[in-house]
Amino acid sequence: MNQPKPFAMIREFHLADWFTLGNAICGVGALFSMMTYLQVGDPRHVYYACALVVAALVFDVLDGRIARWRSKSSALGRELDSLADVISFGVVPAVIGYGCGMQGLIDRVVLGFFVACGVSRLARYNVTAEALSEGGDKVKYFEGTPIPTSLMLVVVLAAATGQDALGDEMWFGKLTLLHFTLHPLTLMFAVSGSLMISRIRIPKL
Repeated sequence: MNQPKPFAMIREFHLADWFTLGNAICGVGALFSMMTYLQVGDPRHVYYACALVVAALVFDVLDGRIARWRSKSSALGRELDSLADVISFGVVPAVIGYGCGMQGLIDRVVLGFFVACGVSRLARYNVTAEALSEGGDKVKYFEGTPIPTSLMLVVVLAAATGQDALGDEMWFGKLTLLHFTLHPLTLMFAVSGSLMISRIRIPKL
Protein backbone atom coordinates (compact mmCIF):
# COMPACT_ATOMS: atom_id res chain seq x y z
CA MET A 1 0.00 0.00 0.00
CA ASN A 2 1.43 3.34 -1.02
CA GLN A 3 1.94 5.71 1.88
CA PRO A 4 1.53 9.47 1.36
CA LYS A 5 4.88 11.21 1.12
CA PRO A 6 5.24 14.60 2.81
CA PHE A 7 6.11 17.41 0.39
CA ALA A 8 5.71 15.09 -2.60
CA MET A 9 4.04 17.86 -4.62
CA ILE A 10 6.85 20.30 -3.86
CA ARG A 11 9.34 17.89 -5.40
CA GLU A 12 7.45 18.28 -8.67
CA PHE A 13 8.04 22.04 -8.75
CA HIS A 14 10.39 23.45 -11.36
CA LEU A 15 12.57 26.48 -10.64
CA ALA A 16 10.11 28.72 -12.49
CA ASP A 17 7.29 27.56 -10.19
CA TRP A 18 9.07 29.00 -7.16
CA PHE A 19 9.14 32.39 -8.86
CA THR A 20 5.43 32.00 -9.55
CA LEU A 21 4.89 31.44 -5.83
CA GLY A 22 6.89 34.62 -5.24
CA ASN A 23 4.31 36.41 -7.37
CA ALA A 24 1.48 35.03 -5.21
CA ILE A 25 3.26 35.89 -1.96
CA CYS A 26 3.75 39.48 -3.11
CA GLY A 27 0.02 39.65 -3.87
CA VAL A 28 -0.91 38.39 -0.41
CA GLY A 29 1.52 40.86 1.13
CA ALA A 30 -0.18 43.66 -0.79
CA LEU A 31 -3.55 42.58 0.63
CA PHE A 32 -2.14 42.67 4.15
CA SER A 33 -0.75 46.16 3.49
CA MET A 34 -4.16 47.45 2.39
CA MET A 35 -5.83 45.89 5.44
CA THR A 36 -3.28 47.66 7.61
CA TYR A 37 -4.01 50.94 5.81
CA LEU A 38 -7.73 50.55 6.50
CA GLN A 39 -6.90 49.97 10.18
CA VAL A 40 -4.37 52.75 10.80
CA GLY A 41 -4.95 55.19 7.91
CA ASP A 42 -1.24 55.62 7.14
CA PRO A 43 -0.89 56.11 3.34
CA ARG A 44 2.55 54.52 3.40
CA HIS A 45 0.78 51.18 3.46
CA VAL A 46 -0.92 52.01 0.16
CA TYR A 47 2.52 52.61 -1.32
CA TYR A 48 3.74 49.30 0.12
CA ALA A 49 0.81 47.52 -1.51
CA CYS A 50 1.47 49.19 -4.86
CA ALA A 51 5.19 48.37 -4.65
CA LEU A 52 4.37 44.72 -3.98
CA VAL A 53 2.27 44.60 -7.15
CA VAL A 54 5.33 45.81 -9.06
CA ALA A 55 7.41 43.09 -7.35
CA ALA A 56 4.75 40.53 -8.33
CA LEU A 57 5.11 41.61 -11.95
CA VAL A 58 8.88 41.10 -11.75
CA PHE A 59 8.34 37.54 -10.48
CA ASP A 60 5.70 36.98 -13.17
CA VAL A 61 8.10 38.00 -15.93
CA LEU A 62 10.98 35.99 -14.48
CA ASP A 63 9.03 32.76 -14.12
CA GLY A 64 8.23 32.76 -17.85
CA ARG A 65 11.79 33.58 -18.82
CA ILE A 66 13.21 30.89 -16.54
CA ALA A 67 10.78 28.29 -17.88
CA ARG A 68 11.86 29.07 -21.45
CA TRP A 69 15.54 29.18 -20.49
CA ARG A 70 15.39 25.77 -18.81
CA SER A 71 12.90 24.40 -21.35
CA LYS A 72 10.82 23.11 -18.48
CA SER A 73 7.14 23.85 -18.13
CA SER A 74 4.12 21.92 -16.97
CA ALA A 75 0.37 22.07 -16.62
CA LEU A 76 0.93 22.58 -12.90
CA GLY A 77 3.10 25.59 -13.60
CA ARG A 78 0.50 27.10 -15.91
CA GLU A 79 -2.24 26.72 -13.31
CA LEU A 80 0.02 28.14 -10.60
CA ASP A 81 0.74 31.14 -12.80
CA SER A 82 -2.95 31.82 -13.39
CA LEU A 83 -3.86 31.53 -9.72
CA ALA A 84 -1.01 33.83 -8.70
CA ASP A 85 -2.02 36.36 -11.36
CA VAL A 86 -5.63 36.35 -10.13
CA ILE A 87 -4.39 37.38 -6.69
CA SER A 88 -1.72 39.91 -7.64
CA PHE A 89 -3.28 41.53 -10.70
CA GLY A 90 -6.99 40.88 -10.14
CA VAL A 91 -7.94 40.87 -6.48
CA VAL A 92 -5.17 43.19 -5.25
CA PRO A 93 -5.86 46.15 -7.60
CA ALA A 94 -9.56 45.91 -6.73
CA VAL A 95 -8.77 45.91 -2.99
CA ILE A 96 -6.40 48.85 -3.41
CA GLY A 97 -9.18 50.69 -5.23
CA TYR A 98 -11.62 49.89 -2.44
CA GLY A 99 -9.13 50.96 0.22
CA CYS A 100 -8.47 54.24 -1.56
CA GLY A 101 -12.16 55.14 -1.39
CA MET A 102 -14.07 53.25 -4.08
CA GLN A 103 -16.51 51.98 -1.47
CA GLY A 104 -19.94 52.87 -2.85
CA LEU A 105 -22.27 50.08 -3.93
CA ILE A 106 -21.77 50.80 -7.63
CA ASP A 107 -18.01 51.05 -7.03
CA ARG A 108 -18.04 47.57 -5.52
CA VAL A 109 -20.07 46.17 -8.39
CA VAL A 110 -17.52 47.59 -10.86
CA LEU A 111 -14.59 46.22 -8.85
CA GLY A 112 -16.27 42.81 -8.73
CA PHE A 113 -16.81 42.97 -12.49
CA PHE A 114 -13.11 43.73 -12.95
CA VAL A 115 -12.03 40.70 -10.92
CA ALA A 116 -14.52 38.47 -12.75
CA CYS A 117 -13.10 39.64 -16.07
CA GLY A 118 -9.58 38.87 -14.92
CA VAL A 119 -10.55 35.35 -13.84
CA SER A 120 -12.39 34.78 -17.12
CA ARG A 121 -9.46 36.11 -19.14
CA LEU A 122 -7.04 33.68 -17.50
CA ALA A 123 -9.42 30.74 -17.84
CA ARG A 124 -9.86 31.47 -21.54
CA TYR A 125 -6.11 31.69 -22.03
CA ASN A 126 -5.53 28.35 -20.32
CA VAL A 127 -8.02 26.49 -22.50
CA THR A 128 -6.98 28.17 -25.76
CA ALA A 129 -3.19 28.36 -25.30
CA GLU A 130 -2.55 25.32 -27.49
CA ALA A 131 -4.68 26.70 -30.33
CA LEU A 132 -3.12 30.16 -30.05
CA SER A 133 0.38 28.67 -30.33
CA GLU A 134 -0.58 27.36 -33.80
CA GLY A 135 1.26 24.10 -33.24
CA GLY A 136 4.42 25.76 -31.90
CA ASP A 137 5.84 25.91 -28.40
CA LYS A 138 4.95 29.54 -27.80
CA VAL A 139 1.69 31.46 -27.92
CA LYS A 140 1.81 33.94 -30.83
CA TYR A 141 -0.59 36.49 -29.41
CA PHE A 142 -2.97 37.23 -26.56
CA GLU A 143 -6.72 37.58 -26.96
CA GLY A 144 -7.65 40.50 -24.78
CA THR A 145 -5.22 42.51 -22.70
CA PRO A 146 -3.14 40.41 -20.27
CA ILE A 147 -4.20 40.74 -16.64
CA PRO A 148 -0.83 42.24 -15.51
CA THR A 149 -1.80 45.40 -17.42
CA SER A 150 -3.84 46.18 -14.29
CA LEU A 151 -0.55 47.53 -12.96
CA MET A 152 -1.52 50.77 -14.76
CA LEU A 153 -4.53 51.07 -12.46
CA VAL A 154 -2.27 50.60 -9.46
CA VAL A 155 0.05 53.36 -10.73
CA VAL A 156 -2.93 55.74 -11.00
CA LEU A 157 -3.99 54.92 -7.44
CA ALA A 158 -0.44 55.41 -6.16
CA ALA A 159 -0.37 58.83 -7.84
CA ALA A 160 -3.73 59.69 -6.27
CA THR A 161 -2.35 58.68 -2.88
CA GLY A 162 0.61 60.99 -3.43
CA GLN A 163 -1.81 63.90 -3.91
CA ASP A 164 -4.04 62.92 -0.97
CA ALA A 165 -6.84 62.22 -3.47
CA LEU A 166 -8.36 59.47 -1.34
CA GLY A 167 -11.84 58.94 0.04
CA ASP A 168 -14.01 62.01 -0.39
CA GLU A 169 -11.12 63.79 -2.11
CA MET A 170 -10.82 61.23 -4.91
CA TRP A 171 -10.22 62.63 -8.37
CA PHE A 172 -13.44 63.42 -10.30
CA GLY A 173 -15.47 63.34 -7.09
CA LYS A 174 -18.47 61.07 -6.74
CA LEU A 175 -21.94 60.62 -8.21
CA THR A 176 -25.10 59.50 -6.45
CA LEU A 177 -27.48 57.41 -8.52
CA LEU A 178 -30.70 56.31 -6.79
CA HIS A 179 -28.92 56.71 -3.43
CA PHE A 180 -26.04 54.51 -4.61
CA THR A 181 -22.54 55.96 -4.88
CA LEU A 182 -20.15 55.79 -7.83
CA HIS A 183 -16.73 57.40 -7.98
CA PRO A 184 -16.14 58.04 -11.72
CA LEU A 185 -12.47 57.04 -11.31
CA THR A 186 -13.71 53.49 -10.64
CA LEU A 187 -14.75 53.27 -14.29
CA MET A 188 -11.10 52.73 -15.24
CA PHE A 189 -11.54 49.27 -13.70
CA ALA A 190 -14.57 48.67 -15.93
CA VAL A 191 -12.56 49.65 -19.00
CA SER A 192 -9.60 47.46 -18.00
CA GLY A 193 -11.85 44.47 -17.33
CA SER A 194 -13.70 44.89 -20.62
CA LEU A 195 -10.43 44.98 -22.55
CA MET A 196 -9.28 41.78 -20.86
CA ILE A 197 -12.30 39.81 -22.07
CA SER A 198 -12.31 41.39 -25.53
CA ARG A 199 -11.13 39.63 -28.68
CA ILE A 200 -8.43 42.21 -29.36
CA ARG A 201 -5.27 40.45 -30.55
CA ILE A 202 -2.07 41.58 -28.87
CA PRO A 203 1.22 40.08 -30.10
CA LYS A 204 3.17 38.29 -27.39
CA LEU A 205 6.74 39.52 -27.22
